[in-house]
Amino acid sequence: MAELSETTGVSVPTIKYYLREGLLEPGRPIGRNQAEYGPAHVKRLRLVRALVEYGGLGIAAIRDLTGHLDNPRVALFELMGEAQKTVTTHDSPRPGPHREKAERVVTELLERKGWQDAGRNPAIGTLVGVLAALDELGRREMVTALGDYADAAERIAEVDMRVMGDVEDREQAVEIVALGTRLGDAIVGALRRVAQEHMSSKRAPDSQTPDS
Repeated sequence: MAELSETTGVSVPTIKYYLREGLLEPGRPIGRNQAEYGPAHVKRLRLVRALVEYGGLGIAAIRDLTGHLDNPRVALFELMGEAQKTVTTHDSPRPGPHREKAERVVTELLERKGWQDAGRNPAIGTLVGVLAALDELGRREMVTALGDYADAAERIAEVDMRVMGDVEDREQAVEIVALGTRLGDAIVGALRRVAQEHMSSKRAPDSQTPDS
């Protein structure tokens, strides 16, 4: 275990904790209180560490995800879907007329975009909740612009798929989807703010007065 710790940079107590939580398979016994760990353990341990440190996932979420990962009956595309769900906020909008109105808007959008296959994604609940809140606050501008936001999101998703490429390794697929979604959100958010400042400066009147 000391060698596994040295190879991965994960402390021995943390490795023992991951073993107890079922995130890492036990090593092959080679003697009393000794076990041998191979490349598969190194690979899994690095994945778990990345999901904790960079993906921001909790132990329970990672346990569920690795359970799907180790289940050969779960197809690769299903596994990638489960990985995506782990980094998606699960919000339940409160009931009421604003929610009902928002649900109709989202349903119409999914139909218009041909995204009905994504209708069970947990992000739908977040979207409905945000639209309901905007409607309640009287901020219809963003609700009206939902189609434009969807078009931009679709272009970003196309870039995501291109960057991901053809992935056949199951653990690599989980890492790319789970980490890529979190880090991709950070990239898009940062670029959006930079672009907002740029567009704002273009629209603002020139504050400088010419020299007399």
